[in-house]
Amino acid sequence: MGFTFQINDDVHFEHNQQLLAKSTANRPQLHHQTLTPTRLVELVKDAHGLEGWGVKQLAPISDLSNYQLKRDEKLILDFGNHQVGRFSMDIASVGSPMDAPLYVKLKFAEMPAELARKSEDYTGWLSRSWIQEEYVHLDTLPAKLSLPRRYSFRYVEITVIDTSPKWQAVFTNPTVITDSSADLATVAVPKLEDQQLTKIYQVGLKTLEDCMQDVFEDGPKRDRRLWIGDLRLQALADYATFKNTDLIKRCLYLFGAMPADDGRIPANVFTQPTETPDDTFLFDYSLFFVSILADYEAFNTDQMVLDDLYAIAKRQMDLALTKVDDRGALQLDEDYPVFVDWSNDFDKATAGQAILIYTLKQFITLAKMTHDTEIEQYKAQLAKLEDFAKTTLFDPEAGLFVSGPDREINVASQVWMTLAHVLDSSATRELMTKTVQQLFPIKGIATPYMYHHVTEALFEAGLTDEAVKLMKAYWGKMIDLGADTYWEAFDPDKPDYSPYGSPILNSYCHAWSCTPVYLIEKYLV
Repeated sequence: MGFTFQINDDVHFEHNQQLLAKSTANRPQLHHQTLTPTRLVELVKDAHGLEGWGVKQLAPISDLSNYQLKRDEKLILDFGNHQVGRFSMDIASVGSPMDAPLYVKLKFAEMPAELARKSEDYTGWLSRSWIQEEYVHLDTLPAKLSLPRRYSFRYVEITVIDTSPKWQAVFTNPTVITDSSADLATVAVPKLEDQQLTKIYQVGLKTLEDCMQDVFEDGPKRDRRLWIGDLRLQALADYATFKNTDLIKRCLYLFGAMPADDGRIPANVFTQPTETPDDTFLFDYSLFFVSILADYEAFNTDQMVLDDLYAIAKRQMDLALTKVDDRGALQLDEDYPVFVDWSNDFDKATAGQAILIYTLKQFITLAKMTHDTEIEQYKAQLAKLEDFAKTTLFDPEAGLFVSGPDREINVASQVWMTLAHVLDSSATRELMTKTVQQLFPIKGIATPYMYHHVTEALFEAGLTDEAVKLMKAYWGKMIDLGADTYWEAFDPDKPDYSPYGSPILNSYCHAWSCTPVYLIEKYLV
């Protein structure tokens, strides 16, 4: 496990009502579709599927009413693609009069592998309440069962726990009413000659669509809230596709309205039952408020948003710069850790330094737009940070950046120094060429979040062929394993990897995984 809970009970938060009102004013209208399953399937062993599981057709969906289920019998509905919404179905009894309640279990799954795992075996560290299953008693039939919760799924397994020996249950009219604030009609899908890239784009678009809800959700199955690291990547993907700038504006205002009393932006916020900031703080995530604001203004100049939020962005930068010593070295502490990636198996100091440089450059662009009279101080800080990176963190003999007291060489350091453009174009290309030669294949990293940054760094360095190869090997591999949407965690060497102790709670539709749409649009179209 690389990421741990923070509990900061002593932190107090501001609630700027004017900014919260503007966030509410930009709340999106959700679009709904009523969809039905495409077929009945059964779970089968499949060497090509995730964890060795897949499905095969049992019968067309039109045969559903022919199945009369009694104790311990089950059916699996296949909705044909990933869905996010509310499920309902009609249930009747056949046979003798109904002399006992129907006891039924419904299990919702994004991937077949979830159906193969028993929930009672879960021993992970996240709450088991996230497992998508329901146990329902119905005293009288016929009845319409409409479940109140929203689910993220493709498959619904219906198991009759019991009826009685005298009668059986029949299920008809299963439907899902989907939720999304995305409108596919607004997307101009690029025409690509490479069919694998076309599929990679399509799955990325579906991932983004299903995560676009009342806010840009982290994942519609689990962790249904707004994380700022995910938001930064989702916003970039949105600019390339749906162009729903109002939703981005809403999310910016949510974060800007609720900083801690010391000024730090929290790593994530909840919106239900009311707007609530989480007591989790990450150094780089707070800085990414600057980045999201700068990206927003670059795509859609909005003076009101800039006027409302610039001071908050400046506060994030000022707080970050207090962590820089006289040499220009970032000094991190455990109370305000840098995230970079889930894994704690590599030193993150140099990546953190590069992220500070990256966001400081964006902040200076914002400072120019606002005519900030202190801009020269920030330019001087940038020069000091970059000078330390080039003279101390860069090892000329290795041709790579080092990190930490042991002068560790890792992928994240090279990637973020590339994205921060600390070196000139020629040196950056050489840096990433050596990264590919010496640090690939990538090991110990299992998030599409970090793989996004590696891929983008390759593109930024001009190594287009290598970037496309990595995109196909990573996101393409998820598709090969059966993905309809991209996953929260994926290690190609260990496809069943979970950061939570069990894949049962893995999210197979996750915000930070959608970025192939952005990468393809920006670098290949």
